[in-house]
Amino acid sequence: MPLETVSVIGGGAWGTALAQAAAMAGRSVTLVVRNSDHSAAINQSHVNAAALPGQVLLSQVVASAEFTGADIVVLAVPAQATRTLLASIDPALLAGRPVVLSAKGLEAGTLARQSEILADMAPHAIPYVLSGPSFAADVAAGRPTAITLAGDDADQTSALATALAGPSFRPYAADDRIGVEIAGALKNVYALACGAVEGAQLGASARAALIARGYAEMARMVTAMGGSAHTLTGLAGLGDLTLTCTSVQSRNYQFGMALGAGRAAAEILGSGAKLAEGVTTAPVAAALARSLHVDAPLIDAVDAVVAGTADIATIVAGLMSRPLKREH
Repeated sequence: MPLETVSVIGGGAWGTALAQAAAMAGRSVTLVVRNSDHSAAINQSHVNAAALPGQVLLSQVVASAEFTGADIVVLAVPAQATRTLLASIDPALLAGRPVVLSAKGLEAGTLARQSEILADMAPHAIPYVLSGPSFAADVAAGRPTAITLAGDDADQTSALATALAGPSFRPYAADDRIGVEIAGALKNVYALACGAVEGAQLGASARAALIARGYAEMARMVTAMGGSAHTLTGLAGLGDLTLTCTSVQSRNYQFGMALGAGRAAAEILGSGAKLAEGVTTAPVAAALARSLHVDAPLIDAVDAVVAGTADIATIVAGLMSRPLKREH
């Protein structure tokens, strides 16, 4: 199968960055945005001013308001918008094509992973999951970035990774789609918690402990879903968790800082804060953990803080008073 043309659906920062990365890899790229005015502005200036102001896009990136198919399709919309997006696309345009899922989140209501949504809406598409430690600004600017690309067929996944690899963007092929998806969704929840610890000025020691215990909790969730705990030792697990839980560039970390400082989630959202996937993922992850009978006190704690039923200091005090156990 040829892997020369790429359509990236979603004109936000991450979609724009992935379009740029694919162009750096030598592919011919269409960035699919919401309307013709937006596409015309991008094509005229070679800048997506609304998403990545100041970042000049390569000439191989052409914006369009219409998706007409490609050798490789990349979905780069928020996790809660994936089903709506796919409902607007003729499944025949995706049949037999690699569809790369880049959103990190679980669907509210159904608890579905992104690849499960794709299977519902376009059952003949070939699913791949892209995840790992990466910020859109770094990827678009050509700063060194390594991520995980997970698929079911080893040879095809390696071929796709090669097609998307450029001088500064390195996808490492993997076979654990479930583990990569769950890790990508949950790390946003733990980033909210770490940001809240920072916002409440509880100290770097508390944040480090939270990351370590979050990693252990994530492993329980991944294995309960049928994924491999080994996946968490790589880029999609430890790499992404560390980046998102320690950097103020992370939207989830920023949102958590505001929560820890005592602001309500509704107030933060009302002030125009950028989308933080962990906010919608937290209650879904809590419901998923209950359905799997997995002990997930950190996920439950973040869910409570986001819902406004507890503050971060009370939550931390409760976590610190849990019965002591052996670490392993």
